[in-house]
Amino acid sequence: MDKSRRPTSVRAIPLPTRATVALCVLCWGASLASAQERFKPSQTHVVLPTSVHAGSDRQAAWRTLDKAWRAQPQDLSASLAYARAVFTLGLTEGDLRWYGSAKAALSPWWNAQNLPAEAYFLRGLVKQGFHDFHEGLQDIERAIALEPGRPELWSWRFALHLLLADMRAAEQDADEIARRFGDEEALAYRAVLRYRSGQPLDAVDMLSRAIRWARFQDDSSQDWLSFHRGEAHRVAGQPARALEVWGQRLKVSPQSHLIRLSLAELLNQQGQFKQAKTIAMATPGQAQSGTAIMTDALLMQALLASRGLKDADESRLAQQFEARQQSQGQRQESLIERPALIYQISYGRDVKAGLALSIQNWQLQKEPPDALLFVQAALAQGQARAAEPVLIWAQKTGYTDPQLKPLLAQLQSHPSWTGGRP
Repeated sequence: MDKSRRPTSVRAIPLPTRATVALCVLCWGASLASAQERFKPSQTHVVLPTSVHAGSDRQAAWRTLDKAWRAQPQDLSASLAYARAVFTLGLTEGDLRWYGSAKAALSPWWNAQNLPAEAYFLRGLVKQGFHDFHEGLQDIERAIALEPGRPELWSWRFALHLLLADMRAAEQDADEIARRFGDEEALAYRAVLRYRSGQPLDAVDMLSRAIRWARFQDDSSQDWLSFHRGEAHRVAGQPARALEVWGQRLKVSPQSHLIRLSLAELLNQQGQFKQAKTIAMATPGQAQSGTAIMTDALLMQALLASRGLKDADESRLAQQFEARQQSQGQRQESLIERPALIYQISYGRDVKAGLALSIQNWQLQKEPPDALLFVQAALAQGQARAAEPVLIWAQKTGYTDPQLKPLLAQLQSHPSWTGGRP
């Protein structure tokens, strides 16, 4: 699944010291098995995050963490500090190599049962980052049992319950956040629940208030709140407002992969292909970047934009994405990433294969973008009943949006709907 949006987003993990990096957190997935080779930088190669290039202090802080871990890989404190930093970088920059680096740092304690809360927490984050959501949730709950006074633990528990479509548990998490940390802290989580359960305008109002509060003025909180505020506008059928929110935030936070990807996706949906391509391919400090450093998610959006523009880049971008997919297949990687689903379904590379992947993916996680792709594939293949789990999910949660609503209606009126379940 696409690590660039997944899943849903949660507030940034506070790093051990603010000097390390202030980053936005996005919860996305992939299934854990072993850390695949693509996610393992060479032991002698330090992959510098683009976000630390801007300042020598940040770069020095990063190198200090990296050096400390490599000098003592069996030291739990050094390993936890390094794992937290690289995992957060992976979330912010959409670079999957960092997830593998985080797992490598935690590998001596991967099956340990007597750990401090921080170790359980970070191990849980890495597990959910590789789509082992239930195991990740269990580790986060172990961390909460040891240190229930840490807001970030409850934040991630909320995010995973939402991703698993356990709305009751997510609501209980929001209530517990309010009880422990105050109504202001809980407001953002309750707002997310509102737009994920059919009340997006309420969410817009709640998020518009929260984003102005003094306690949420750090960069990572602003990225997180801006993403959800824009998403609430989108779900409410206000795409122009969503584009405005995300566009303004990207100017302030150009390193945020979450905001950049959300903006590119919506621009493509609105047929603004030229702008979508510019956003997808741009990197801070450059007008346009080479595709070699683009994430799969942004490359896919650039490809969709090029197809919409009917420009000469489409063939080149498609070949590059196809090469990446083939390389992953040769390594027998087990991840189902959203860019691959978009390529198979929305781009039309192999809709039948996309439907099979959607069926498998839906068993792991239930998110609105995956629901849309699942229904699109089922309709294209004339197998409406295959996507019945999406309809059940929508009815259970109350979720709807301008793209999904008409497709669900088509699903139930499709001739194959009455033809029985596949």
